[in-house]
Amino acid sequence: MKTIHFSNVLPQVFSQKEDLLSDVWSNDVTFEKGKRYLLEADSGQGKSTFCSYVIGYRDDYSGSLFFDDVDTSSYRLSDWMNVRRNSIAYLFQELRLFPELTAMENVVVKNAITGHKSKQQIVEWFQRLGIADKMQTKVALMSFGQQQRVALMRALAQPFDFLIADEPISHLDDNNAAVMAEMINEEASAQGAAVIVTSIGKHLPVDYDKTLKL
Repeated sequence: MKTIHFSNVLPQVFSQKEDLLSDVWSNDVTFEKGKRYLLEADSGQGKSTFCSYVIGYRDDYSGSLFFDDVDTSSYRLSDWMNVRRNSIAYLFQELRLFPELTAMENVVVKNAITGHKSKQQIVEWFQRLGIADKMQTKVALMSFGQQQRVALMRALAQPFDFLIADEPISHLDDNNAAVMAEMINEEASAQGAAVIVTSIGKHLPVDYDKTLKL
């Protein structure tokens, strides 16, 4: 996948809003593979909605969403599953980890589907993120900031053309945020992939090619 193209996409919830000023909604916007994008938004302006559209969790909008030249309105469930497995990695704001599993198990479960990383590479990720001592700790017993780092590793444990990160560092200090940014940049660069980050304030320290207002 080389491009994600929003063509006059407008969430139904905003259909009656007359003062909507957005670089994305009701506009023609293309996200290109290999570039870095920051989507800034006030609370309630649709950043999680944007992410849900891109990964096919919701379709309550007017307009059209294209992957390359294909209108995703034609996608079946199997098409979306293939996209989520091979083309788009998603770091959820609410993380969506398995609380009853350990941190390592949460990452390995995803990696088992794709076979993208070796066990040693995953261990090295834990070390870089400063939570090597938490590998065998159940996620339910970890802080939210620690869980964010586990969620990042899970998102990176697959091939992707686009990485979508929804508020990825809301509970992290500057040092850990910088390490996460380095890892995302390294993995995205290795795959020639794009990174799209949403933020309502503190954002991932990445050199963005373009900043858009939702």
